[in-house]
Amino acid sequence: MPAKILVIDDEIAIRRLLRNTLERAGYAVVEAGNAREAIATAAAEHPNAILLDLGLPDRDGLGLIPMLRSGGETTILVVSARDATDEKVAALDLGADDFVTKPFDTEELLARLRVALRHRLLSASEPKIVRRGDLTIDLDRRVVHRGDRELHLTRKEHDVLAILARQIGRVITHDRIIAAAWGGEEDPRIEYLRIVIRNLRQKLEAPEPVGSVIANELGVGYRLRPDG
Repeated sequence: MPAKILVIDDEIAIRRLLRNTLERAGYAVVEAGNAREAIATAAAEHPNAILLDLGLPDRDGLGLIPMLRSGGETTILVVSARDATDEKVAALDLGADDFVTKPFDTEELLARLRVALRHRLLSASEPKIVRRGDLTIDLDRRVVHRGDRELHLTRKEHDVLAILARQIGRVITHDRIIAAAWGGEEDPRIEYLRIVIRNLRQKLEAPEPVGSVIANELGVGYRLRPDG
């Protein structure tokens, strides 16, 4: 079965160009012309990859990335006329796999799509259980144990812990955690993240000292320490 690609762009000519290019390369294609259609189509079609324009008529495409990224299994390539560095960094921080600037070369776009899909496939094959000392974090089942005891976490605590656990030992910025965990919700603030981190520490670290499991990199973000 061919990989399914969702093309999100308000310009009919661009959608037609991308459809023809992708279908010639053997992909199945579905389309959306605005953010509302994009969300509905992504939920119904479960595409393997999304080509996303940022200049949509009803919503900025940057705000769509965390929503379309939910579950972490869909590859997202931003295809946009915006070429400012801060726009590219923001898109990548929010979870996009790559950023292609319009006008684009179709062969280069196809090559980048192949690379992004390959990376996503490799990522999907990685172990879904993270162990740190006597902590066991099952990312698929959303279950956390300390030794033989299951720890009861809220949905948001699971969301934040999973973000840290997937890149254990690496610092994840405040903005990236907030975008991934609160991206589809109204008015996310760093204060909310601090509350979740505080609650996680109370559940994960006792009787260890504060900061022994979740390290705070001042002014930057948090990381899950790899050593027990």
